[in-house]
This record gives sequence, C-alpha cells and structure tokens, in this order.
Amino acid sequence: MDNFWNLTPETALEAVKSSFQGLSEKSAQEKLKQDGPNTLKGSPKTSAIMLFLLQFKSPITLLLIAAAMLSLALKDNTDAIIILIIVLISGLLGWWQEKGAANALNQLMKMVQINCRVLRDGKEKEIHVEEVVTGDIVLLTAGDLIPGDSLLLESKELFVDEAVFTGETYPVEKTVGVLPVDTPLAKRINTVLMGAHVISGKAKVLVIKTSRQTEFGKISDSLRLKPPETDFERGVRRFGYMLMEITLVLMLIIFATNVFLHKPVLDSFLFSLALAVGLTPQLLPAIITVNLASGARKMAAQQVIVKRLSSIENFGSMNILCSDKTGTITEGKVKLNAALSVSGDPSDKVLEYAWLNASLQQGFRNPIDSSIISSRPDATNSFVIQSEVPYDFIRKRLTVQIRNSSQNIVITKGALKQVIEVCTLVETESGNTVALDEKRSEIMDRYTKLSAEGYRTLGVAYKAGKGEQNFTRQDEKEMIFLGFITFFDPPKPHVQETINDLKKLGVQLKIITGDNALVAGSLGRQIGIEKPAIISGSEMRKMNDAALLRKAMHTDIFAEVEPNQKERIIIALKKGGNVVGFMGDGINDASALHDADVGISVDTAVDVAKEAADIVLLNKDLKVLVQGIIEGRKTFANTMKYIFMATSAKNRMVCRIGNLSSAYCFGHPHTPANF
Repeated sequence: MDNFWNLTPETALEAVKSSFQGLSEKSAQEKLKQDGPNTLKGSPKTSAIMLFLLQFKSPITLLLIAAAMLSLALKDNTDAIIILIIVLISGLLGWWQEKGAANALNQLMKMVQINCRVLRDGKEKEIHVEEVVTGDIVLLTAGDLIPGDSLLLESKELFVDEAVFTGETYPVEKTVGVLPVDTPLAKRINTVLMGAHVISGKAKVLVIKTSRQTEFGKISDSLRLKPPETDFERGVRRFGYMLMEITLVLMLIIFATNVFLHKPVLDSFLFSLALAVGLTPQLLPAIITVNLASGARKMAAQQVIVKRLSSIENFGSMNILCSDKTGTITEGKVKLNAALSVSGDPSDKVLEYAWLNASLQQGFRNPIDSSIISSRPDATNSFVIQSEVPYDFIRKRLTVQIRNSSQNIVITKGALKQVIEVCTLVETESGNTVALDEKRSEIMDRYTKLSAEGYRTLGVAYKAGKGEQNFTRQDEKEMIFLGFITFFDPPKPHVQETINDLKKLGVQLKIITGDNALVAGSLGRQIGIEKPAIISGSEMRKMNDAALLRKAMHTDIFAEVEPNQKERIIIALKKGGNVVGFMGDGINDASALHDADVGISVDTAVDVAKEAADIVLLNKDLKVLVQGIIEGRKTFANTMKYIFMATSAKNRMVCRIGNLSSAYCFGHPHTPANF
C-alpha cells in the first residue's frame, strides 16, 4: 500500500483487513503463508547441493581442479584422479562440517532470536519478528526494532533512531496524524520504518509493509548477500591468490627454462604441473571449516554463541576489549544505598518520590528502578499516572505526572546535572524552598563526594501538576530540587583475576561507561587499576580524531560517554592497528557493535544490540569471554599449524624438485631416466 502516511488509522486498518483488536490468529497464519516470512535474508536455507558446490569456490580449490583438468588433457589420468579424489574428499568433508555447523547454529540462534509484541485476537502476544505480517498491530517500547513499515495508531513521547534512512544522528520524534501524499520520507512523523529502532517512549503501530516491500528492503540488497569479510577471511583469500600467483610464476619460469634448454615440451609441462600440485595445501579449505565448526561447538559449551563462524578468528585475535561496567565488571544488581536530602541526611520524602517515579513509569524498565521499587516492598500507593515523559539518552531524565483525589504532582528523576538544569528552587529539610543558586555549590560538592566514594548518584525534583493539562517535555522547567538517591553496584568477586587473565592473553580491557568520571575511577581502583587514566565525554568533544587516536591507546576508562562517542572510540582504536572487541547490550550500543571487529552482546540484550552482534553470550561475564578467546585462538592455531605443515612439506618437496629440475635441465648424471 503506497502513501499510507496519508491515511487515517481507520482507513489503514480497513485497507489491510485488520482492526484495533489486531488480526485473528487464523488470518495471520494465512497471510504468513501467502507473503512468506518477514525477513530480508532471502531463502532461509541453502540447498544441500548448493552448499556442496560452494565448497569449491576458494582459489586453492580452483587451482587443484585446474591442475586435474590439465592432467586429464595431457592424458595423465592417474594424477588427475588422485587430485580430484583429494578435492572431492575435501569438499565432502567441508560440506558435512558446514551443514552440521549450520544446523547447530540454527538451533543455537533460536536462543537469541528477536521477538516483538503484537495484538492477536485482542490479546497481547510475543512472536518472532519473521512472523509479523501486514495488518499486525505491534506494541513498541524503548530498545525495540521496528519489524515493518508501519503507521502510528498511538504514541507517547516516541523517539526513533532513523539514521539508516536520514543520516541524522539524533532521534526523530514521532506522533499520530495524517500527512500530505508528497511528504518526504524524512518528515513522515506518523510512520516508523523497518530497520529503525525505538530510543524512548512507547507506541502502538499498524504494520503496512513487511520484508522486501519496505523502504529498508528496497535499499538493502547488499544485506541479503554475504556479510563483509572478516580479517581472517580476507587473509585466507589473499593467501590463496598469493599461492596461485607463486605457483603460476614458478610454472612459467621452470617451463620456460626447460623449453629454452631444448627439453621435451610435454615433459617440461608435466614437471611444471607436478610442481603446482605439490605447492598446494589441498586440505586447507576443509581444515578451516572443520576448525571453525569445532571451535563454535566448544565455544557454545562455554555459553558463547557464535552467530558468524568466521568471527571466531577475529575473536581470538582481539587485543583490546571495550566493555560497559554494569553486569560485566560489576554484579549488575544495582542496590539502593540511600535517599538523602540536600543537606545529606536520610530523607523519607526523597525515597517516597523516587519510588513513585520508578513504580508508576511505564517506559523502559531498568535495574535502577527495580532497586528503588524493591526498597519499599510493603509500600501502598494511592496515585495513578496521568502522563509520562520517558527517559532518553539526551535528556537523561524520567518524568511522571501522577494524581490522586487530592494531589497532582510531577516527579523527575535522572542524572543529577540534567535534573539540576530544569530546577530553579531547592527544598530544605524544614520544607521551605530557597533559590537553587544559594545551594548549587553545596549540591555539587556533595555529589562529588558521593561519586568519589563510588556511589552512582541521581537527583530527584518535583513540581505541582495541573489536573486539566498533561505534562510534556516542554514543561520540564522551574522544578524544585528535592535530594539525592545513591546506588552501589559492587564489582564481581573474581573480576580482578579475570582481568589479569585477559592481560596474560594480551587483551587490554577498556571501560566505556555513561557514569561520571569519579564513580568510574573509584571502580577502576577497586578492580586493580591503581591510577586509571580517564577521559570524559566532554573532553572527547574537544579532541579531533587524531588527538583521540593518540590518547585512546593509553586510556583505561572512558566516562560520561554519550551514545555516538562509543562508535568514535572504537574507530579510533581500530585506526591504531588494534583488533577491537566491543561488548554491549543497550539501545545505544548498536553502532559500536557494528563497527567493532568483534561485536559481543548477551541474550538479555535489547533487540537492536543482539542483531548487531557477531557473538552472543548466554552469561554476561568476562570469564566466559576469556574461555571464548582461548577457543578462538586454538581454532586459529590449528588452522595455522596445518598451513605451516603443508607449506613446510611443500617447501621440502619444491627443494627436491628444484634439485631434480637442475639435474634435468643441465643433464646431471644422477637424474632418473624417466623423470
């Protein structure tokens, strides 16, 4: 359906034969059968015959086949049969291993598949994104991938990342409405497109187009092909071409030399051909496949799922690992430490307001809100939510407007500096309010002290709401600062030992976090970094790329980092000649996961992070990564052992052939008569 942004929700629902209750299960299954799965990957399976034929595409294998054909042409059937048997066995072995690896990978991938929530028969249901069909009503929240080109039916403070279409770094706000037919794609604020993802807010959308009919499908032909080569794939391909070039040059030189010395042309050619066969490591393609498949199985046993087999080699070659601290270095179980007034004393009112904000918000659930809620297990609540301004990574605040029979309150919770930005007053312990400027230095001093002690410190503010008017983003101003809430996320018990193990493997850990530099520095010292070198996001903004490249190599912790700065850090480290891994699981990690040599995520990550990753962990623990790196290096070492053995044997063979060639060329008396 074209121009669907010009339709009202009712008209669009009628056009796709759906309703506000969603499709019936029967209707959805019929559409899925008719239209096929909602994917851009083409046919989900490669036929066994095609998989077998693909085993013979490498330069080395093609060189062997060419040698066999030449032998047949020269009526040297024995050599031709031997070569073809070797190639066939190698192909069969590679086919068997790759087929088994593909089946195993499909089973493993079911554990990390991306789902979405839809309405079917009026009830909410979670399905795989490939099962989404036109007419489905999809429920979106922060972190969700958009499963198809869709029209908004309902939205609440919805911001979507559409950089893949518009090139704009900042999220686009979306709202319900009807737009003119000639509205350009970048200004279609009533639609969301497949390939984008939700940054903040929530929405209910009607899927109009799926799969290759979407805007993303029209421009993503390259995505249906093989993914870009890894460094190892590129190295193997170049090695194959180099071998072909060396072999051809040697063949030509030896053949030309023998012909120049008036030796029989046929014998000279056969000798050159024998040399070509002798130089070729016949089993290399199969050995690589076997090693990768074996490595993937062993890594799966270590709770490391490899989405792309060739990424194992990059995983093993990694010398820098960038990671967030929460859940990898720390326990990931944020614990509420205290709720404090402006003067630093415990405050029940601060805790109550923080609890109301956390328990009544309906956007993106997170460990901080969970820890606040669990701190008051027996609390009762007479309030209901009236409106909400969800958290996003630009404002770094979450605001709710709540009401009961006698009160209407707006409560904001978030990063302290961002909360202070929207405040003009401060409430003291006596309940009086004073101008913020009178208390600003005291607030910032206490924030600095708490942060230096290792506590993550958020601010809480409030103001009176208006019952007849919903609170919006533009109303976040002239609020009253109430106090602090502090959290503690202790390091994992054995994390220092794990970091030392990484160092022994030659892997340097760099922490990238949105927390302030004081908290990050405190954590660094707790895990054994005596004097951590720290760069803040604000310092990075003042650096050009060349300066960041020099500084990044000697930095242990990147603190107060904005989402787009993660990508910049990864690129700078890669330009320094490093193989960089990035471990992330958040909405704002997708671009960094994509740009890293090895993107690593976890099965509990948001959809967009799992989609961008090469490797998915079933356990968010650096110790698991250590085992994975070891397996990756074993896989690489086994492959290289074969190459060294094969080329060493071929070198000895070439030397012997070289001696025989000299004898043959120059009439050495000990040359075999029929050589």
